[in-house]
Amino acid sequence: MNKNTQMVYTYHNETKHTPLRYAKSLGYMDWATQPNPYRSYEHTQKTILPLSFENKSLEYSQIFTQAKQEEKVVAPLCLQSISQFFQFSLGLAAIKELGEQSWALRCNASSGNLQPSEAYIIAQDIEGIEDGLHHYAPLEHQLEQLSKTSSDLALPNNSFLVSLSSIVWREAWKYGERSWRYTQLDCGHALKALEISAYILGWKIEVLSTKDTELQSLIGFDQAERYVPEERELSDMLLLVTLDDSVQTSELDINTLRNSLEASYAGKANQLSDNWHKWDILEKIEDSTLSDDLESKKFKVDHYEENPYRNISNLAKDVVLNRRSAQAMKKDDCTISKNEFETIIASVKSNNSPIHLVIFVHSVEEIDQGLYILVRNEAHKAELKSLLKEEFLWEKVDTKAGQLYKLKNADMTVISQTISCNQEIASDGAFTLGMLAQFSQQIEEFGASRYKELYWECGAIGQQLYLETTSLHLSATGIGCFLDNILHDVIGLQSNHYQTLYHFTIGRGVVDNRLSTVKPYGSLKR
Repeated sequence: MNKNTQMVYTYHNETKHTPLRYAKSLGYMDWATQPNPYRSYEHTQKTILPLSFENKSLEYSQIFTQAKQEEKVVAPLCLQSISQFFQFSLGLAAIKELGEQSWALRCNASSGNLQPSEAYIIAQDIEGIEDGLHHYAPLEHQLEQLSKTSSDLALPNNSFLVSLSSIVWREAWKYGERSWRYTQLDCGHALKALEISAYILGWKIEVLSTKDTELQSLIGFDQAERYVPEERELSDMLLLVTLDDSVQTSELDINTLRNSLEASYAGKANQLSDNWHKWDILEKIEDSTLSDDLESKKFKVDHYEENPYRNISNLAKDVVLNRRSAQAMKKDDCTISKNEFETIIASVKSNNSPIHLVIFVHSVEEIDQGLYILVRNEAHKAELKSLLKEEFLWEKVDTKAGQLYKLKNADMTVISQTISCNQEIASDGAFTLGMLAQFSQQIEEFGASRYKELYWECGAIGQQLYLETTSLHLSATGIGCFLDNILHDVIGLQSNHYQTLYHFTIGRGVVDNRLSTVKPYGSLKR
């Protein structure tokens, strides 16, 4: 076992929450060092993006099926469509106010609303946007140009690139050593948000296999003098967004792209905090999960297109803008219909994923209370049956929502709350789930960098669950605080062949009437 793989196992075990010991953190909120949730680059050329609230939008259910239609509605590449692409993915969705306090919510979900994810675009031949590298600044909804082109970028026609990156300090400020996990989940949320926004415009989006050092250089993070060392920002992935389904990604060469940009980039990154707390293990896990081995890159966008239960008339943009994380669930009004349950589960069904869903059903019409599993790769079923408790039923549930099996009949509300750090929100909803990832085999076969990719996929599943529940006028909340091994004990897992990486609860959210909601960007002049 190499040192990077060993570091993955060390980090994962040391950052598990247990009943007697939570993962290390400060244990209090050091408000004096709270990070700025907005990255900006000084002395850069700004491109103001027009707001897209009034733009027409397909219905939510249509965006998943229009790719198969002969006459697909495809937006042209221009300033207005790029603006909508970012606004309905990573932009501000609402402003919440309580007395004199106010804070912004974004379209992409984030642990603690701390927003560690950043986005960059490499544009060519887009009307209204100068060719080159730009940073997307969601607070002002604008692009900040970091580099012009020194030669032709040679991107495929009607295409552009987006890079997602992460600043783990934003999460570490609150969550300490476990924060790297949440940062990767947030990257997955951001990825799915971008994919859905591309769908709304009729565009195709794909994750490219890139060497991490080349991607760092492409976005400019290797230019250390432009960044505060304690606020390390690392590239996560590079996405190709295109109007043309026939584009060949093999045509792209990262080094050629880099050489087509300026040698040194414009703009110095703003300082996010006045002081910092150093967590040595975070830098170690960041370094260990970097990779220049293209063969180890296994992450692909998992497209959830077919859903036989989805019959929703909501506009897609409204679903995106109305997504929220519920703070509490209505315990006395938690029951949902079987069709709603199946619609939600079918929205994330798959048969080629390493992530499976362990589901605690509390109150769903026509579905027994109990423990279930959604097998999202049929090839893993035999292995799962051998690893989980022998007495489990493994009764196939009659549904088109995927390979759903009942494991046992039982009231799971108390254990759900216990697993979720005793949070009542996990027991007061209609159902709760844990995302169980094939773990050791994935790490051993594809290397340490696969660890963060597993979290990305869990985050993407979470963002899809948020949108699906929102479309049904239900509520959801991602739960990062859970007792890892208690879930494993419940299902009988005694090895690291599988590990739970993310939890979710779904039901009817309690509305906090003390808060008022204001439309974002009201002070901007467009």
